[in-house]
Amino acid sequence: MKKTLPWILISPTLAMITIFFIAAVIITIPLAFTNMGLSFKWTFNGIQNFESFMRDPLIPTVIINTFIFVALTLTLFNFGMALLLSLLTTSINDKWGNFFRTIWMLPRITPSVVFGLLWLWIFDPGSDGLLNILLRFIGIGQQDIFHHAPMVLIVLANGYVGASMGMMIFSSAIKSIPIEYYRAASVDGAGWFYTTRRVTLPLIKWHLLFITAYETLSLFTSYEYIYIITNGGPINMTNVWALYTYQTAFSNFSFGYAAALSLVLVAVGIVTGFIYLKGINIQTNTKNIEL
Repeated sequence: MKKTLPWILISPTLAMITIFFIAAVIITIPLAFTNMGLSFKWTFNGIQNFESFMRDPLIPTVIINTFIFVALTLTLFNFGMALLLSLLTTSINDKWGNFFRTIWMLPRITPSVVFGLLWLWIFDPGSDGLLNILLRFIGIGQQDIFHHAPMVLIVLANGYVGASMGMMIFSSAIKSIPIEYYRAASVDGAGWFYTTRRVTLPLIKWHLLFITAYETLSLFTSYEYIYIITNGGPINMTNVWALYTYQTAFSNFSFGYAAALSLVLVAVGIVTGFIYLKGINIQTNTKNIEL
Protein backbone atom coordinates (compact mmCIF):
# COMPACT_ATOMS: atom_id res chain seq x y z
CA MET A 1 0.00 0.00 0.00
CA LYS A 2 2.86 2.38 0.84
CA LYS A 3 4.33 1.88 -2.62
CA THR A 4 1.06 2.37 -4.47
CA LEU A 5 -0.23 5.35 -2.45
CA PRO A 6 1.99 7.95 -4.21
CA TRP A 7 0.83 6.69 -7.62
CA ILE A 8 -2.80 6.85 -6.49
CA LEU A 9 -2.34 10.44 -5.33
CA ILE A 10 -0.67 11.65 -8.53
CA SER A 11 -2.86 9.61 -10.90
CA PRO A 12 -5.45 12.43 -11.44
CA THR A 13 -2.66 14.81 -12.47
CA LEU A 14 -1.07 12.20 -14.71
CA ALA A 15 -4.44 11.52 -16.33
CA MET A 16 -5.00 15.21 -17.06
CA ILE A 17 -1.50 15.62 -18.50
CA THR A 18 -1.99 12.54 -20.68
CA ILE A 19 -5.38 13.62 -22.00
CA PHE A 20 -4.89 17.35 -22.45
CA PHE A 21 -1.18 17.51 -23.34
CA ILE A 22 0.42 14.26 -24.48
CA ALA A 23 -2.64 13.05 -26.41
CA ALA A 24 -3.08 16.50 -27.98
CA VAL A 25 0.52 16.52 -29.18
CA ILE A 26 0.24 13.01 -30.57
CA ILE A 27 -2.96 13.92 -32.46
CA THR A 28 -1.45 17.12 -33.85
CA ILE A 29 1.36 15.28 -35.66
CA PRO A 30 -0.80 13.21 -38.07
CA LEU A 31 -3.32 16.08 -38.27
CA ALA A 32 -0.61 18.29 -39.81
CA PHE A 33 -0.56 15.94 -42.82
CA THR A 34 -4.29 16.25 -43.53
CA ASN A 35 -6.56 18.89 -45.03
CA MET A 36 -9.06 18.68 -42.18
CA GLY A 37 -11.55 21.52 -42.24
CA LEU A 38 -14.93 22.24 -40.76
CA SER A 39 -16.19 18.81 -41.86
CA PHE A 40 -13.60 17.17 -39.56
CA LYS A 41 -12.69 14.60 -42.23
CA TRP A 42 -9.16 13.21 -42.00
CA THR A 43 -8.00 13.28 -45.62
CA PHE A 44 -4.24 12.89 -45.80
CA ASN A 45 -2.49 15.21 -48.23
CA GLY A 46 1.18 14.48 -47.52
CA ILE A 47 3.36 17.55 -47.06
CA GLN A 48 0.95 19.91 -48.81
CA ASN A 49 0.38 21.94 -45.63
CA PHE A 50 4.10 22.55 -45.25
CA GLU A 51 4.33 23.56 -48.91
CA SER A 52 1.48 25.99 -48.27
CA PHE A 53 3.45 27.31 -45.31
CA MET A 54 6.39 28.11 -47.57
CA ARG A 55 4.08 29.94 -50.02
CA ASP A 56 1.91 31.73 -47.46
CA PRO A 57 2.36 35.51 -48.08
CA LEU A 58 1.61 36.32 -44.42
CA ILE A 59 4.32 34.07 -42.96
CA PRO A 60 7.24 36.56 -43.38
CA THR A 61 5.22 39.26 -41.60
CA VAL A 62 4.17 36.87 -38.85
CA ILE A 63 7.74 35.68 -38.29
CA ILE A 64 9.13 39.23 -38.12
CA ASN A 65 6.34 40.32 -35.75
CA THR A 66 6.94 37.29 -33.54
CA PHE A 67 10.66 37.88 -33.14
CA ILE A 68 10.20 41.62 -32.55
CA PHE A 69 7.51 40.93 -29.96
CA VAL A 70 9.57 38.26 -28.18
CA ALA A 71 12.83 40.25 -28.25
CA LEU A 72 11.33 43.52 -27.00
CA THR A 73 9.06 42.01 -24.35
CA LEU A 74 11.78 39.73 -23.02
CA THR A 75 14.57 42.31 -23.01
CA LEU A 76 12.62 45.29 -21.71
CA PHE A 77 10.16 43.66 -19.32
CA ASN A 78 10.16 39.91 -18.61
CA PHE A 79 13.90 40.02 -17.94
CA GLY A 80 15.03 43.64 -17.84
CA MET A 81 12.23 45.24 -15.82
CA ALA A 82 11.91 42.13 -13.65
CA LEU A 83 15.59 42.28 -12.70
CA LEU A 84 15.47 46.02 -12.04
CA LEU A 85 12.38 45.71 -9.84
CA SER A 86 13.87 42.83 -7.86
CA LEU A 87 17.13 44.71 -7.27
CA LEU A 88 15.32 47.85 -6.15
CA THR A 89 12.69 46.20 -3.94
CA THR A 90 15.28 44.06 -2.16
CA SER A 91 17.44 47.10 -1.50
CA ILE A 92 14.81 48.85 0.60
CA ASN A 93 12.92 47.99 3.76
CA ASP A 94 11.30 44.54 3.55
CA LYS A 95 7.88 45.93 4.42
CA TRP A 96 7.85 48.39 1.53
CA GLY A 97 9.57 45.96 -0.82
CA ASN A 98 6.92 43.30 -0.20
CA PHE A 99 4.17 45.92 -0.58
CA PHE A 100 5.49 47.10 -3.95
CA ARG A 101 5.94 43.55 -5.26
CA THR A 102 2.38 42.72 -4.20
CA ILE A 103 1.05 45.76 -6.09
CA TRP A 104 3.01 44.74 -9.19
CA MET A 105 1.48 41.24 -9.01
CA LEU A 106 -2.09 42.56 -9.27
CA PRO A 107 -2.20 42.55 -13.11
CA ARG A 108 -1.26 38.85 -13.13
CA ILE A 109 -4.30 37.94 -11.02
CA THR A 110 -6.60 40.29 -12.94
CA PRO A 111 -8.85 38.57 -15.52
CA SER A 112 -7.27 38.83 -18.95
CA VAL A 113 -10.33 40.41 -20.55
CA VAL A 114 -10.50 43.12 -17.88
CA PHE A 115 -6.79 43.83 -18.20
CA GLY A 116 -7.06 44.00 -22.00
CA LEU A 117 -10.04 46.36 -21.85
CA LEU A 118 -8.09 48.67 -19.54
CA TRP A 119 -5.30 48.93 -22.09
CA LEU A 120 -7.84 49.58 -24.85
CA TRP A 121 -9.27 52.44 -22.80
CA ILE A 122 -5.84 53.87 -21.97
CA PHE A 123 -4.74 53.95 -25.63
CA ASP A 124 -8.12 54.69 -27.19
CA PRO A 125 -7.29 56.98 -30.16
CA GLY A 126 -10.39 59.04 -29.49
CA SER A 127 -10.79 61.94 -27.09
CA ASP A 128 -12.02 59.63 -24.30
CA GLY A 129 -8.81 57.58 -24.08
CA LEU A 130 -6.90 58.06 -20.81
CA LEU A 131 -3.61 58.82 -22.59
CA ASN A 132 -5.20 61.49 -24.78
CA ILE A 133 -6.99 63.01 -21.78
CA LEU A 134 -3.63 63.38 -20.01
CA LEU A 135 -1.91 64.68 -23.14
CA ARG A 136 -4.69 67.22 -23.69
CA PHE A 137 -4.30 68.34 -20.08
CA ILE A 138 -0.64 69.22 -20.65
CA GLY A 139 -1.29 70.82 -24.03
CA ILE A 140 -0.24 68.01 -26.39
CA GLY A 141 -2.44 66.88 -29.25
CA GLN A 142 -4.15 63.50 -29.50
CA GLN A 143 -1.99 60.47 -30.28
CA ASP A 144 -3.13 57.35 -32.12
CA ILE A 145 -0.69 54.71 -30.87
CA PHE A 146 -3.24 51.98 -31.55
CA HIS A 147 -2.87 52.46 -35.32
CA HIS A 148 0.57 54.04 -35.64
CA ALA A 149 2.58 51.91 -33.17
CA PRO A 150 0.45 48.90 -32.14
CA MET A 151 3.53 46.79 -31.38
CA VAL A 152 4.39 49.22 -28.58
CA LEU A 153 0.93 48.66 -27.12
CA ILE A 154 1.11 44.85 -27.01
CA VAL A 155 4.70 44.86 -25.74
CA LEU A 156 3.68 47.15 -22.88
CA ALA A 157 0.58 45.11 -22.04
CA ASN A 158 2.35 41.74 -22.11
CA GLY A 159 5.48 43.04 -20.43
CA TYR A 160 3.61 44.66 -17.57
CA VAL A 161 2.16 41.24 -16.69
CA GLY A 162 5.21 39.16 -17.60
CA ALA A 163 7.68 41.13 -15.49
CA SER A 164 6.02 39.95 -12.29
CA MET A 165 7.22 36.34 -12.57
CA GLY A 166 10.86 37.24 -13.07
CA MET A 167 10.58 39.83 -10.30
CA MET A 168 9.44 37.19 -7.81
CA ILE A 169 12.06 34.62 -8.88
CA PHE A 170 14.90 37.14 -8.82
CA SER A 171 13.75 38.67 -5.52
CA SER A 172 13.63 35.25 -3.86
CA ALA A 173 17.09 34.43 -5.19
CA ILE A 174 18.55 37.72 -3.99
CA LYS A 175 17.02 37.37 -0.52
CA SER A 176 18.50 33.86 -0.24
CA ILE A 177 22.06 35.17 -0.67
CA PRO A 178 23.88 34.98 2.70
CA ILE A 179 24.17 38.41 4.28
CA GLU A 180 27.87 37.78 4.95
CA TYR A 181 28.66 38.43 1.27
CA TYR A 182 27.17 41.92 1.47
CA ARG A 183 28.85 42.65 4.80
CA ALA A 184 32.21 41.66 3.35
CA ALA A 185 31.61 43.91 0.32
CA SER A 186 30.59 46.77 2.62
CA VAL A 187 33.74 46.36 4.70
CA ASP A 188 35.78 46.57 1.49
CA GLY A 189 34.03 49.85 0.70
CA ALA A 190 31.96 48.59 -2.24
CA GLY A 191 28.97 50.69 -3.27
CA TRP A 192 25.53 49.48 -4.38
CA PHE A 193 26.35 49.29 -8.08
CA TYR A 194 29.64 47.47 -7.55
CA THR A 195 28.04 45.03 -5.07
CA THR A 196 25.21 44.34 -7.51
CA ARG A 197 27.61 43.68 -10.37
CA ARG A 198 30.19 41.67 -8.43
CA VAL A 199 28.10 39.91 -5.77
CA THR A 200 24.38 39.80 -6.56
CA LEU A 201 24.32 39.09 -10.29
CA PRO A 202 26.94 36.30 -10.27
CA LEU A 203 25.14 34.54 -7.39
CA ILE A 204 21.75 34.57 -9.16
CA LYS A 205 23.20 33.59 -12.55
CA TRP A 206 21.18 30.36 -12.79
CA HIS A 207 17.94 32.16 -12.02
CA LEU A 208 18.73 34.67 -14.76
CA LEU A 209 19.32 31.85 -17.24
CA PHE A 210 16.13 30.06 -16.21
CA ILE A 211 13.90 33.13 -16.61
CA THR A 212 15.51 33.97 -19.96
CA ALA A 213 14.88 30.48 -21.32
CA TYR A 214 11.42 30.07 -19.81
CA GLU A 215 10.12 33.48 -20.83
CA THR A 216 11.49 33.16 -24.37
CA LEU A 217 9.62 29.89 -24.93
CA SER A 218 6.54 31.26 -23.19
CA LEU A 219 6.44 34.38 -25.37
CA PHE A 220 6.72 32.31 -28.54
CA THR A 221 3.35 30.73 -27.69
CA SER A 222 1.74 33.84 -26.17
CA TYR A 223 -1.18 35.49 -27.94
CA GLU A 224 -3.89 35.99 -25.31
CA TYR A 225 -3.47 39.74 -24.76
CA ILE A 226 -2.67 40.37 -28.42
CA TYR A 227 -5.94 38.68 -29.36
CA ILE A 228 -7.91 40.76 -26.85
CA ILE A 229 -6.29 44.13 -27.60
CA THR A 230 -5.53 44.14 -31.35
CA ASN A 231 -6.49 40.68 -32.70
CA GLY A 232 -3.33 40.88 -34.79
CA GLY A 233 -4.21 44.19 -36.40
CA PRO A 234 -4.23 46.72 -37.71
CA ILE A 235 -3.38 45.13 -41.07
CA ASN A 236 -1.51 42.23 -39.39
CA MET A 237 0.98 44.63 -37.79
CA THR A 238 0.79 42.69 -34.50
CA ASN A 239 -0.07 39.24 -35.79
CA VAL A 240 2.33 36.73 -34.22
CA TRP A 241 2.84 33.03 -34.90
CA ALA A 242 0.68 31.66 -32.09
CA LEU A 243 -2.19 34.04 -32.89
CA TYR A 244 -1.99 33.29 -36.61
CA THR A 245 -2.20 29.58 -35.81
CA TYR A 246 -5.27 30.19 -33.67
CA GLN A 247 -6.92 32.28 -36.38
CA THR A 248 -6.15 29.63 -39.00
CA ALA A 249 -7.80 26.95 -36.89
CA PHE A 250 -10.78 28.73 -35.35
CA SER A 251 -11.51 31.56 -37.79
CA ASN A 252 -10.61 29.93 -41.11
CA PHE A 253 -11.30 26.38 -39.84
CA SER A 254 -8.18 25.04 -41.57
CA PHE A 255 -7.28 22.62 -38.81
CA GLY A 256 -4.73 20.67 -40.85
CA TYR A 257 -2.78 23.77 -41.84
CA ALA A 258 -3.00 25.11 -38.26
CA ALA A 259 -1.55 21.83 -36.99
CA ALA A 260 1.35 22.21 -39.44
CA LEU A 261 1.94 25.75 -38.17
CA SER A 262 1.93 24.39 -34.62
CA LEU A 263 4.53 21.74 -35.47
CA VAL A 264 6.82 24.34 -37.03
CA LEU A 265 6.48 26.49 -33.89
CA VAL A 266 7.24 23.45 -31.72
CA ALA A 267 10.35 22.81 -33.80
CA VAL A 268 11.46 26.43 -33.31
CA GLY A 269 10.87 26.05 -29.57
CA ILE A 270 12.88 22.83 -29.42
CA VAL A 271 15.82 24.43 -31.25
CA THR A 272 15.65 27.51 -28.99
CA GLY A 273 15.49 25.33 -25.88
CA PHE A 274 18.46 23.29 -27.09
CA ILE A 275 20.49 26.46 -27.62
CA TYR A 276 19.70 27.62 -24.08
CA LEU A 277 20.62 24.19 -22.68
CA LYS A 278 23.94 24.29 -24.51
CA GLY A 279 24.59 27.74 -23.06
CA ILE A 280 23.79 26.53 -19.55
CA ASN A 281 26.07 23.50 -20.02
CA ILE A 282 28.89 25.73 -21.21
CA GLN A 283 28.44 27.92 -18.12
CA THR A 284 28.47 24.82 -15.90
CA ASN A 285 31.61 23.40 -17.53
CA THR A 286 33.34 26.77 -17.26
CA LYS A 287 32.50 26.92 -13.55
CA ASN A 288 33.81 23.39 -13.01
CA ILE A 289 37.06 24.25 -14.79
CA GLU A 290 37.49 27.36 -12.61
CA LEU A 291 36.93 25.26 -9.49
